[in-house]
Amino acid sequence: MFRHIGKKRNFIHNIRLAILLCLTAGMVNAAGFIAFSVLTTNVTGHAALLAVNLSEGYYQAARTVALWLLLFLSGAFLSSLYIGMVGRDKPYAYTLPLIIEISILITVGSLGHFYDGSSAATGLFAGSLLFAMGLQNALVTMISGSVVRTTHLTGMFTDLGIDLSAAILNRKQWSKENKRRLLLRILIITCFLSGGIIGGYLFQILHYKTFFLPAAILVFTIFYDYFRMKYLKAKSYYLHKNSN
Repeated sequence: MFRHIGKKRNFIHNIRLAILLCLTAGMVNAAGFIAFSVLTTNVTGHAALLAVNLSEGYYQAARTVALWLLLFLSGAFLSSLYIGMVGRDKPYAYTLPLIIEISILITVGSLGHFYDGSSAATGLFAGSLLFAMGLQNALVTMISGSVVRTTHLTGMFTDLGIDLSAAILNRKQWSKENKRRLLLRILIITCFLSGGIIGGYLFQILHYKTFFLPAAILVFTIFYDYFRMKYLKAKSYYLHKNSN
């Protein structure tokens, strides 16, 4: 999933990435909204909220929202800076941002029961999740070559609308690559929504411990390539041994 970059990366690699990371983002967004009344992947909405707060003179609230935007930006900046310094072609370059994100999710899941509804606590918990989603979105964008975006759907719905209209207008010239791109967009939207449903449902049962599930999925993504390579090598060895 993280081993293939650039021309070595294919449709299946992006499918795997989209399924796991979009599920994660959907869960965090839904659980974060229920827990803290803040959409933790919605930068566009926060920009609008910032403008409204400033226009109505709610400067303290505006500062909080501005901090959330800055934290998302900081997460994206630090993630991409680290990956760029280590090298985009190095699979382990993507490990540290994921470990930081996992740590944030586990911390929120562990300390969420201390949340008292105050503006300071909301700013802290929601801001940490926005930072984590900034890390993830930059990471996924870089590794997929901007093909997969996991934390917001505005652009994805726009691209899907364009692809659907192109499919109708150019049915005879609709290529395999066009079909794959359409499928990937639908999959991203579906997985994000599914993650939201799962996160919202589980929060009613597990409460803040719900954040442990997306953290577990991220742990799985880190070790996926390693265990897959081990499995393929073992399978190849077994087949070779039996053939002899």
